[in-house]
Amino acid sequence: MPKRLHKEFDRLKKMLLELSALVEDVLHKSVASIERRDGTLAHEVLKDDPEIDHREVDVEEECLKILALHQPVANDLRFIVAVLKINNDLERIGDLAVNIAERGTYLADHRSVDIPFDFYGMAEKAQSMVKRALDALIYLDAPLARQVCAADDEVDALDRHMFETVREAMRAHPENVDELINFLAVSRHLERIADHATNIAEDVIYMIDGEIVRHRTDEFKPPGSREGGSGPRASIRPPQAPGQATGPEA
Repeated sequence: MPKRLHKEFDRLKKMLLELSALVEDVLHKSVASIERRDGTLAHEVLKDDPEIDHREVDVEEECLKILALHQPVANDLRFIVAVLKINNDLERIGDLAVNIAERGTYLADHRSVDIPFDFYGMAEKAQSMVKRALDALIYLDAPLARQVCAADDEVDALDRHMFETVREAMRAHPENVDELINFLAVSRHLERIADHATNIAEDVIYMIDGEIVRHRTDEFKPPGSREGGSGPRASIRPPQAPGQATGPEA
């Protein structure tokens, strides 16, 4: 890889990781705003949304600049394509975190009701999927990315169960309909966040192995017992072809 292109890739990686950290932070705050009925945390999420949008545009423009100036091919081109797709999913997770925070501002100003489904368990699973997808991106860990893809069915099942449970709760306690509708919306947002985490994991697999797996979810096995996946970890970099040197060229 030419030295100049190597430097621009390093800059792109840094920009993507900074966006990832910001998105993970606002997701954590949005969920906490629901759990704690904390309107202050919810407003912090709303305040950070323009920064996420700005960074998403910066990453896209950096990718387009590299494509225009260097016309990368093979593994380098695959890396750029994956970054463009991951960048979009990160911005969408940020938008969904904002949607959750908006529900948090409502719930903070209204009376507390018993949650008729395992909101905390669902929120934890969705956040864990995002964290593991980003870890797989940082460490180029394809087995960990496959674990994320396999976990998506668990969140989907929780979302379906939540819908049935909330429907029954509305019938039993019609006075709580407004609050329950907000929890219904939060659950749907969490399910979509899990979908975007899965998209990121699929793009990490593409980045590493050049394999498109988004229509082959039945091939994923249940997550392994080890949280961090297997194999040695390396810092994020464009994957190298067999026999290609792993370090930058002088």
